Amino acid sequence: MLLAKTLTSSTFRLALIAIGTFGVIASIIFSYVYLSTSAYVRSRSDRLITTEAASLRDVYERSGRDGLAGLIRQRIADKGFADHVYILADSSLAVLAGNLGQWPPAAVASTGWAEFRTEEALPNAAGRPLVRGMLDTFPGGDRLLVGRDISDLDSFTAQIKRAVISGVALIFALAAVASVLVTRRTVGRIEQINATSRAIMASGLDKRIPLRGTNDEWDRVAENLNLMLDRIEALMGDVKQVSDNVAHDLRTPLTRMRGRLEKAFHGRRNGEDDQALIGDTIADLDAVLRIFSSIARIAHIETKVRTGAFRTVNLAEIAGEVVELYDAAAEQDGTRLATVGDSQVLVTGDRDLIFDAIANLVDNAIKHGRAGGHVVVASENVNGSPVISISDDGPGIPAEQYERVFKRFYRLEQSRYTPGNGLGLSLVAAVAHLHGARIEMLDNSPGLKLKLWFAAPAG
Repeated sequence: MLLAKTLTSSTFRLALIAIGTFGVIASIIFSYVYLSTSAYVRSRSDRLITTEAASLRDVYERSGRDGLAGLIRQRIADKGFADHVYILADSSLAVLAGNLGQWPPAAVASTGWAEFRTEEALPNAAGRPLVRGMLDTFPGGDRLLVGRDISDLDSFTAQIKRAVISGVALIFALAAVASVLVTRRTVGRIEQINATSRAIMASGLDKRIPLRGTNDEWDRVAENLNLMLDRIEALMGDVKQVSDNVAHDLRTPLTRMRGRLEKAFHGRRNGEDDQALIGDTIADLDAVLRIFSSIARIAHIETKVRTGAFRTVNLAEIAGEVVELYDAAAEQDGTRLATVGDSQVLVTGDRDLIFDAIANLVDNAIKHGRAGGHVVVASENVNGSPVISISDDGPGIPAEQYERVFKRFYRLEQSRYTPGNGLGLSLVAAVAHLHGARIEMLDNSPGLKLKLWFAAPAG
């Protein structure tokens, strides 16, 4: 069960993407090493062959065929040239001198390079060696082949090639095993959190996520979640207490009002009594209204108190953090997410609320933009005003809908099948209003560009 969840988890898929990317990079590096080494080894051999061929041609030009044939015989007899191949042939390819009995069939060109395996063994070589040689044709029709036995070089490059392939395969294998183990550990801890969440939903807030004592990031997450559960439990207790108090405070005056009205309904009319009853009822209603007014005032104060957290913040820095947060989500959709503009765009405001507003806009641009598109978050100072804009190249929003999309629960997609609740842009509008910022929506041709114009920070 855990293995199945491991193999189907998003963490494992991301690990596979990372393995593939690293494997491609490693393959490119190793291939470059292999090709560079092979080219270097062959170039050294080719330089020796070229020098020898030029030397023999000079001899032919000075001493003719017989002089060159004599030099070739000397070369063959010299052990220092044991790995060299020499063939001097006439125009009919009959061998005049050399250490091979016949002209190689593979060497059909009149000039240039040839690489072939000999039909016979060289005097100091076992088997049929691989030869790389340079061909030349003299004015009289005689032909010359000067080459070297490159079997050892070929074996060396083959070993490098096998080492490269084995190294890449080993890297992939180790990375795959590591990714499974790491993902399995991650999924296991997530399952612990999920199990605790299910237990909480089933039995209440008294359950807590177990800690392993490793003090790693998962233990810290579990500690934070447990603290959050403690806080929620405390808040739920406070809510229950407030609800009980409100119910008690409302029940008493409402019960009194009902009792008086019922007594007046069944009793005989009396002006003075009715006047007193009305006065008492008004007083009780005033008490109820004062309770609701107090609740509304508390909510109002809790909303406005966010201005107490206002300070000078950098829009560019906040935008960079949002882009970093959503980079993985954008990559999964094939969307390119980038930040541009000035490095310092200062505003006065609540950093967390501004972060949430930008995050909502980036999230909308990724979700509703073009698949595989481009989302740009730009922070800049325009004529002294701090501005942040989020643009995409998706289908955009019709101009007549610009104002409506900021209403709560309003959605362009009227069938409401797509995920979402229509509150994202409402939050942006609320944050902008709190900060005195102006919202501007523009056609990005194609796509949508939304700008938030803030007031410059004081002093």
